[in-house]
Amino acid sequence: MDDILLLLASTAGALVIGLAAGWAAQSAAARRKLTREQSFFGLPDGSECVLVTHRDSASAHWSIPRHDALALLGLAAVIENCGAHPEVAPHDTGLQGFGARTEFCVGDPTAHRRLAAHLASLLPGVTVHPGDATGAGRGTFTIGGTAYPVEPGAVEYVLLARLTAGEGDRPVFLAAGQRPVTHRAAVRHLVKNRARLARRHGADGQFCVLLKVVNSQAYGPDVVEVVADVTKAATAPAEPKGHRAAA
Repeated sequence: MDDILLLLASTAGALVIGLAAGWAAQSAAARRKLTREQSFFGLPDGSECVLVTHRDSASAHWSIPRHDALALLGLAAVIENCGAHPEVAPHDTGLQGFGARTEFCVGDPTAHRRLAAHLASLLPGVTVHPGDATGAGRGTFTIGGTAYPVEPGAVEYVLLARLTAGEGDRPVFLAAGQRPVTHRAAVRHLVKNRARLARRHGADGQFCVLLKVVNSQAYGPDVVEVVADVTKAATAPAEPKGHRAAA
């Protein structure tokens, strides 16, 4: 009887130790994952970040366009998980330089002042066509001599970038798209693939990826293809003239 009790006690003790070890290993893995995520987004616990977006021109008061609002909601979960504190600011409000705190800049660079400024200074190899007098060609991207025109509802492009510059070491994330649905698609791609992007480019690395949103009229932001990593071309000075149409 004493032997049975001893065996039961030993088994229970081993089970407790095993559970404790498993819990400790899972906790350590979760902490490492969180640390990597905080490093990639530049959001250490208790830090601040800013989300810069459009004003809705159809509203008499300041409000955020629907797709941009949904994009920001997608970022909110990441920010909360990192233990950071967000501020939402309209694109035409005077803001400090970048680098002191993480910035998420979401919108159409032909109408988003802050985003246009970031493209000009950080991605000089990207040209965004403002359109002619009739609006034709508006939003066309030219990168490395290749033009990427928008076909509303069918083929639309968006740039997703993580860049660092200025004072401090906090990154600025850009989701610069041709239509509002593409902004949401880019943010969803960033959130879903953040671990893979960090592994590929490094937790502190810079990148600029061109994404294509396919048939948004039917599928919204759900069908997204990676066209190319255009970091090298986008960060190089723009070609003065000449481009070829994208296939």
